[in-house]
Amino acid sequence: MRLAFWKKKNTEPKKKKSVWREWLDAGIFALVAATIIRTFFFEAFTIPTESMEGTLLVNDYMFVSKLSYGARMPMTPLAVPLVHNTMPLVGGKSYTDAVQWKYRRLPGFREIKRNDIVVFNFPNNDTAINTDQLRSHDYYGIIRENGRAFVTNNYPIITQPVDKRENYIKRCVGIAGDVLEIKEGVLFVNNEQAPIYPHMRTDFLIKSTSPISLSEDFKKENNEIIPLYRTDSSMVVNMEYQAQEAVKKIKGVTEVKTINQMNKGEVGKGSMLVYPYDPVLFPWNIDNYGPITIPKKGMTIQLTPENFVMYQRVIRTYEGNTFEQKDGAYYINGQAATSYTFKMNYYWMMGDNRHMSLDSRFWGFVPEDHIIGTPALIWWSYSKKGVTDGIRWNRLFRTPSALEK
Repeated sequence: MRLAFWKKKNTEPKKKKSVWREWLDAGIFALVAATIIRTFFFEAFTIPTESMEGTLLVNDYMFVSKLSYGARMPMTPLAVPLVHNTMPLVGGKSYTDAVQWKYRRLPGFREIKRNDIVVFNFPNNDTAINTDQLRSHDYYGIIRENGRAFVTNNYPIITQPVDKRENYIKRCVGIAGDVLEIKEGVLFVNNEQAPIYPHMRTDFLIKSTSPISLSEDFKKENNEIIPLYRTDSSMVVNMEYQAQEAVKKIKGVTEVKTINQMNKGEVGKGSMLVYPYDPVLFPWNIDNYGPITIPKKGMTIQLTPENFVMYQRVIRTYEGNTFEQKDGAYYINGQAATSYTFKMNYYWMMGDNRHMSLDSRFWGFVPEDHIIGTPALIWWSYSKKGVTDGIRWNRLFRTPSALEK
C-alpha cells in the first residue's frame, strides 16, 4: 500500500472577515506599530515651561529622537500603550511596577555631547505629590519650602520608577568627568567659558539718563522682553542676549549688562537652596556655584565629609547602595569603605533661561538611565502671550539646532 503525501486542493472560497473584525485587526496593528515607534524611534513631546526660552518656547510641539543616543529598553513593561504615567481623562497610574526590568540601552548613533538639548526623566521625581498641578514639581524642594509634615499631611504621595517619572528638557552643559563652575552668572566647564547662544535669556540691567519706556511692539520684535522692576534711571528686564544691541539704541540708554540675583557667598532658602543642600560646606547659589565634578563610570572618589554630602544621593538612590557615615567612618552595603567607584555616567542639565529654570543647580546630577533622547524636529508651535497670540509659522518643521543660532 502506498501513502499519498498530498491533500486535495480546497476550492471553497475563503470566508470574508466581518467589518468589525477588519477594524479590530487594523486597530491592533496600528497600536502595535505606534508602540514600537514610540518606544524605539520617536516620541512626541511638548515644551511645558519657560526654562528653555528663547531657544525652545512654551507650546513647541516636537518629535524626540531615541535613535541618537540609543533607545532605552522599557524598565516598567506592564503599562498602557502610548501613555506615559497617567491615564487620560480618568486619571490614576497607567502602569504597574509589579515587574521591573534592569536598565538596558540599544546602541545609538552617538554619545551625549556638551550643549546638546536633552529630554530625560526628572531625577527628583522618584517621589511626587500625586495631584495634576504638583506631580511634575520637585517634591524635595516643596518639602524644604513647606516642611515634611505639612506636605505629607495634606497631599497624597506616590513613588515612581525611573521611566515613569516626568519628562524634562534642558541643555546638557556638562558630561561625565567634567568640572563645572558658575562665576557671577557665567558658566565655566573645565575652566573654559561655556557658549552663550543668541536666544538664551537672563536678567539685564538697563541704565538710562531718563525713564525708560518699552513699547509692546518693541518687546514683541525682540522676542518678549519682560520688565521685572524699574527706577527713574534704570530697569531690570528678562530678555535674550541678542536683544542687547536693540536696547542699546534706545535714546538715553547708557549701559546694558547682565545682572545676578545672588552674590557670591549668599545662599538660598527653602526651594531656592541649591544642591547638595549644605550651605556650610557648600555656600553656593544659582549665580555662584561650584566647582563640582560630574561622576563618570569607573571614576573612583575618596570618601570625605564633602564627598559624602555631594554624592550620597548618587550612591544610594541612583546606584542602589546603602551608604552610611558613623563615627567618622563610611559604610557601603554594610562594609567599611574609604572610596567608591561609580557605576554609571552622569550629566549636568541647565535651562537656557538661566534665572527661570528648575535644573541641576537645584537637584544635581542626571544619571544615564534617565536619558530619553534629543529633540529632532518642531512640527507645531503656537503662542498664548497676548500680543503674540497665534501660530509661530517661522518655527514649524525646524530643528532646535537651527533655532538656537
